[in-house]
Amino acid sequence: LMLIDLRGTGITGKELQLRLDDCNITANKNTIPFDPEKPFITSGVRVGTAAVTARGMKEEDMVEIADLISLCIFDYENKKEEVISRVAALTAKYPIYPELK
Repeated sequence: LMLIDLRGTGITGKELQLRLDDCNITANKNTIPFDPEKPFITSGVRVGTAAVTARGMKEEDMVEIADLISLCIFDYENKKEEVISRVAALTAKYPIYPELK
């Protein structure tokens, strides 16, 4: 489990959650310690690792996911389609039920 502190990035946890949802990345807005935002808005996002480890993803895949999240924070409008494409490639590489192909 990771908590991303978005203070200083110019977006809220609620905004990032919506951006990530649009790119097929699941995360939840979450308050951070001493959060200046209201609980419905938040200054943080919680990212779990259970789903990616269950798929068999490795450390280098986590670096890729971190890069995709960073693009959603800092360059969403220009990189949204690229992020969607890279997420699709990553999930295709690690299918949930590979025996059902």
